[in-house]
Amino acid sequence: MPALHRREHVSLDRVTGAERKPISGARDTQGSGQRAVEADPSLLQGYATECEVPGGPRQSPFFRRSRVLPCNSSTMAAASPTRRVLPGVQVPAHQPFQVILRYTSTDAPAIWWLEPELTYGSAKPFVFTQGHSVCNRSFFPCFDTPAVKCTYSAVVKAPSGVQVLMSATQSTFVEEEGVYCFHMEHPVPAYLVALVAGDLKPADIGPRSRVWAEPCLLPTATSKLSGAVEQWLSAAERLYGPYMWGRYDIVFLPPSFPIVAMENPCLTFIISSILESDEFLVIDVIHEVAHSWFGNAVTNATWEEMWLSEGLATYAQRRITTETYGAAFTCLETAFRLDALHRQMRLLGEDSPVSKLQAKLEPGVNPSHLMNLFTYEKGYCFVYYLSQLCGGPQRFDGFLRAYVEKYKFSSVVAQDLLDSFLSFFPELKEQSVDCRAGLEFERWLNATGPPLAEPDLSQGSSLTRPVEALFQLWTAEPLDQAAASASAIDISKWRTFQTALFLDRLLDGSPLPQEVVMSLSECYSSLLDSMNAEIRIRWLQIVVRNDYYPDLHRVRRFLESQMSRMYTIPLYEDLCTGTLKSFALEVFYQTQGRLHPNLRRTIQQILSQGLGPSAEPGAEPGAEPGGPGADADARPQALLRGDEAPGSTISLRDVNVSA
Repeated sequence: MPALHRREHVSLDRVTGAERKPISGARDTQGSGQRAVEADPSLLQGYATECEVPGGPRQSPFFRRSRVLPCNSSTMAAASPTRRVLPGVQVPAHQPFQVILRYTSTDAPAIWWLEPELTYGSAKPFVFTQGHSVCNRSFFPCFDTPAVKCTYSAVVKAPSGVQVLMSATQSTFVEEEGVYCFHMEHPVPAYLVALVAGDLKPADIGPRSRVWAEPCLLPTATSKLSGAVEQWLSAAERLYGPYMWGRYDIVFLPPSFPIVAMENPCLTFIISSILESDEFLVIDVIHEVAHSWFGNAVTNATWEEMWLSEGLATYAQRRITTETYGAAFTCLETAFRLDALHRQMRLLGEDSPVSKLQAKLEPGVNPSHLMNLFTYEKGYCFVYYLSQLCGGPQRFDGFLRAYVEKYKFSSVVAQDLLDSFLSFFPELKEQSVDCRAGLEFERWLNATGPPLAEPDLSQGSSLTRPVEALFQLWTAEPLDQAAASASAIDISKWRTFQTALFLDRLLDGSPLPQEVVMSLSECYSSLLDSMNAEIRIRWLQIVVRNDYYPDLHRVRRFLESQMSRMYTIPLYEDLCTGTLKSFALEVFYQTQGRLHPNLRRTIQQILSQGLGPSAEPGAEPGAEPGGPGADADARPQALLRGDEAPGSTISLRDVNVSA
């Protein structure tokens, strides 16, 4: 990015309340040069906008005051932000200036308001923001591109008893005024500015870490992570250099949080639903720890190269898990994810453009739609390939330390990484490893299809072989002998990733013969019912995809207890794909009041596909569509802003996105 377009600091001065209200504020930007500010229609910039050059007279041509009309035509897509340029303001290159924008944010895709009943404690309202990838333009006017970074500060006023947190290195609280002040001393892109407020309590889990959660969840969160986060941070520091962000805190959000986790600097956001699945919790938090170096410190400059953050973070995550838990566990988790990658590849086809590492971002497409398993796992495979070229992970660790030191707090493109790699290992440059036939760097980046090479996972065979053996037993003939042999294998002693991998293989083979499903249920149903949600949802998807009615009561009970997108959408998609649409509709009628409106509308879209008007979701059974018993937001054509419409056979469980 040219020095002409440099932003130095953003100051946010806003007010938030305990109830769902518009957020008003003033955004103070200091920088040099000229740049357009991007905003979403939900930002009503109906107040004065000021631009001033410090030290200049008020009547200076550098001072302009203008009324900015409300935005009315932009979308959340990267190619179509609303841009506001101050009329008549011409600032010479490198001349410092200040812009103040006064705005109100109303129905903002970045801001998620929760009524008390949508929280675990049901005690107080809750609000959080989710900026990735281009949602924060609805939170505050910003240069909404990962290529632009700056420091920020914020002032937030909240009612008594509401705890406010932000992704900042410093925070203070003036109790008598109910005002929180935050400051981020390191430059970050706009999507990493995050806020959460609600009934949150802290507990220290290490010398530089604490967890924040609702009081009823705090003991569980503390017991799961106490001492572990410091262990992971220390391992990451040994590999990639000092942790730069001061504290590493974690806040557990209600199940309405739309993804699994988000790497907001200093304050990782993570969905509380994952707490019961220990191994998934470990991997998700370590992934966000890895982002402290890869993604937060060194950021992809364009959304078309998200693999630079996600592929490197996934590689670093697996180096940390290897150092902490051993190679066998890392290989098992990798096998589980690569299995999901190949499943997605079969569904999309090998020529799918989204399977490219450098996916083309078409006009009008939300960059978040490019986030898929290729971003993570194909990106990881390329990074792993680079590590093998240079002689192994230890030598590659040295390169990554130098790469982070060189580019920290800046944004890069793929060529920066690859040029640095070849400069760090000049012997590889002399050998022209970037042009090896079939493995060219350019082909890695721009070819569709699966990874050109995959890692050697033989160190995990002690954990993956039993999974393969059990799956083969259940697909063998005759069934009675296979079932007898399978019943001798005690999967209750398996790791979660082993059981999940086994169930995924069964899912891939569904529909199965009814006698096989019956035997599976007799052997495993009660046992799996006592396991964590990551296991249960997979078994219940097998039940649904095979129309196994004797276990439908377990599906009902699961959906009645879940309010999370990642545990409801996959089941509703499967229910509506097969013969169980009426069952899905019945369960939805009974549970929709406990779901966030965004999730409710998404499920309504799923239910609407293939249903006649008399079965319009959202209407009570027997009510006329659109009549007194119908929910105004429940019409099939109602679309969820910021959510992609369903319609793909790729289940959310195959993505399990931790940004």
